[in-house]
Amino acid sequence: MRRIMLAMLLLLSPLAANAGGTLRIGLNEDPDALDPARGGSFVGRLVFAATCDKLVDTDQNNGFVPQLATSWSWSADNLALTLTLRDGVRFQDGEPLDAEAARVNLERYRNAPESLRKGELKPVSAVEVLDPKTIRLQLAQPYAPLVAALSDRAGMMISPKGIARLGARLADELPCAGPFKLTERVAQDRIVVDRFPGYWDAGSIKLDRVIYQPLPDTTVRLVNLQAGQLDMIERMGPTDAAQVKANPKLRLIAQAALAYYTLALNLAEGSPLHDPAVREALEASIDREALNQVVMDGQFIPSNQFEAPGSRYYNAARPVPPRDLARAKALLARTGTPHPAFTITVGNQPVESQAAQVIQSMASEAGFEVKLRAVEANTLIAAGKAGDFHALLAIWSGRVDPDGNVSIWLASDGFLNWGKYNSPKFDDILRRARAVTDIAARQALYRDLTDVYLTDRPHIVLYHLKWLWGLSDKVSGFAPMPDGLIRLRGVAVGP
Repeated sequence: MRRIMLAMLLLLSPLAANAGGTLRIGLNEDPDALDPARGGSFVGRLVFAATCDKLVDTDQNNGFVPQLATSWSWSADNLALTLTLRDGVRFQDGEPLDAEAARVNLERYRNAPESLRKGELKPVSAVEVLDPKTIRLQLAQPYAPLVAALSDRAGMMISPKGIARLGARLADELPCAGPFKLTERVAQDRIVVDRFPGYWDAGSIKLDRVIYQPLPDTTVRLVNLQAGQLDMIERMGPTDAAQVKANPKLRLIAQAALAYYTLALNLAEGSPLHDPAVREALEASIDREALNQVVMDGQFIPSNQFEAPGSRYYNAARPVPPRDLARAKALLARTGTPHPAFTITVGNQPVESQAAQVIQSMASEAGFEVKLRAVEANTLIAAGKAGDFHALLAIWSGRVDPDGNVSIWLASDGFLNWGKYNSPKFDDILRRARAVTDIAARQALYRDLTDVYLTDRPHIVLYHLKWLWGLSDKVSGFAPMPDGLIRLRGVAVGP
């Protein structure tokens, strides 16, 4: 009944009328702060993809391509990165993008009290303006992941005058340099962005308006897509794929993802998962393949590492372990606590909740007493930041550079190191991996990192995703990418 009522509410919404050039996207949840310095959610990046261009972008092959910067180059000692900015770029408040504006943004990400980007730019010791179109980032030590950082939130440019004018209200207006300008946000209801006529690549933008509507219930999203009240839904429920395929008015688009789901574990003293043997027993109780089949209809990829199986930095010597219930019980018996109790905090979306329920059942067979706490997405992030959890089921949308998939969770200064993992050995290997650009050398070091975290188990990675989008047949021009972002260049909505 709840699902039907939610669907009817959306069907009756005044936003349901699809004016020409308006794309309506159903989101899996409501974003957190729409400020690149403060945001930490994947769904926030979906909105940023429309509103906030970056210095660097990524392509279908996970390569780096120009966006607001047309070129970049490393110094011979890898201690400086020089970027040339694009001519003719204006922010959505009319101010020009120049090297000084880029410097202001990068310094904010490096130093502002509210910034979550500090760790990503920590090796940067100075940002220099060489001329109106050229900046140079000086590094205290070589840092190979820097270009990747600039292809994400740390590379998003906002009008410096807007930053100064809006202060703590920056997320209300967000004057970036992207193709769409933030017009309205009603928490838990909608985010509206309108085409920015002064965009540097205006000819590639076909839409006049995009309306994002957070709908955590996958069934409600699908009902509204089928009824024509939404034009696109992201992170579609895997078990709904067959319905979309069978509907001649809809299209299913799938893309292997960099993204993964992981069970973050709280290692604090007093946490029921503080003991490494308990964490080892928990992993041994989980059957990842069964989890994929039961909850994800076999659509996703069972995984135990932050890099996807078969990818460049995956450690093939440490494959996904099979379930070993006898070993899990024996490990718990040796700890002297054969029935440890803990709670899994999980988002209130159906797929995530079902995954947590299956893990609860599996762990219970080993002797664990598991409770579930389902919360709204922003509450889940807040619980993580506060350390208010035992185990927390979280998504990471994935990054091209391996550093961006592991350091955020496990580096001692990682901005998502919610479980307070602190391993000098891990940090030392990470430091060395960041200092080299040779792929073979980096592969060896990241394999060493894998050995450390698979032994310590501060996280239990469960599976990598396939991005699943459902689209109306009226939508054209959408090109899926491994990062899962909805890029709107060339996208149009027909009659």
